[in-house]
Amino acid sequence: MTALVARFKNFSGMNFDGAWVAIFLVILAVGLFDPRNFVLVMDQAAGSLLSTLPYVIVAILMIAFLKASGGEIIIAEAFKGRETRMIIFAALLGGLAPFCSCEVIPFVAGLLALGTPLSAVMAFWLASPLMDPSALLITAGALGWNFAVFKLFAAVGLGLMGGFLVMAYMRFGGFANPLREQKTSSCCSAPKISADDKVVWRFWEERERREEFVIQGQSNAEFLVKWLTLAYLLESLMINYIPAELIASIIGGDGVGPILLSALVGAPAYLNSYAAPPLVAGLMEQGMSGGAGMAFMIAGGVSCIPAMTAVYALVNKTVFATYVLIGFSGAVISGLLFAAIA
Repeated sequence: MTALVARFKNFSGMNFDGAWVAIFLVILAVGLFDPRNFVLVMDQAAGSLLSTLPYVIVAILMIAFLKASGGEIIIAEAFKGRETRMIIFAALLGGLAPFCSCEVIPFVAGLLALGTPLSAVMAFWLASPLMDPSALLITAGALGWNFAVFKLFAAVGLGLMGGFLVMAYMRFGGFANPLREQKTSSCCSAPKISADDKVVWRFWEERERREEFVIQGQSNAEFLVKWLTLAYLLESLMINYIPAELIASIIGGDGVGPILLSALVGAPAYLNSYAAPPLVAGLMEQGMSGGAGMAFMIAGGVSCIPAMTAVYALVNKTVFATYVLIGFSGAVISGLLFAAIA
């Protein structure tokens, strides 16, 4: 696909955005090779995107408002010297935030754009897709309260582990420039208003700030919509063409091996917090260990392909690789701990 994108970019001297080209190629491939399910695949992707739009709109307006008014200055000041507290707060908030792995992207983009330390962002990013109040009840109903409560603690623990590991690495000079360089407008573009400017909450009274609000809103909308569209298209493809039962059927059994294999299988397999519990419950009835089920669910929430697509769009390769490694390691550790306790 990379080669095709490169050819498109060079065609007639025109520069095509890689994400939009990938979206077009996915839609074209489904239409050509599976026309019978074309409407189903597109409808699922569109439905997921539409369900996310309220979060996207709020995030876009919030970022644009803070940048236009200069309110980000206050946020930046509030975060200074409190990195440890922020990591703890972000992990706790992420463990109860009602966002799936894709819905959290607009908020993470906003945090990065406003200069929030990467350690706190990583803590929220890792914990948020794993659990929320509704998912806690669904998990408890399908797998019992012991499993559900442990998964909640695992989500917070994974966030804390990732946040403090990133903070420690940054103390040694790592992740100096975590954001991916954007050749086009994005939600992480730099504001025109300097950090030394004053905060003007009634920004619409000044022409320059009104223009900044519009510019930031447009750039944020384009960036978030295109990457979420691609993420949900990938999600729909996996739901329709890679049966979850087939993926999970090979990870039964006891011991460390099934836990490692469960994390490997769960990492690219998209199973949200609502669909996964009934499937894992059925597999556990057929002999799958509780530890393997825990590793599968956590790896699937943190490191699924739709989530990693969005992560890759925001941060550089080093941060992306760290996110994947921490997510996989946390899934394995959680599985091993739950197996020992259970």
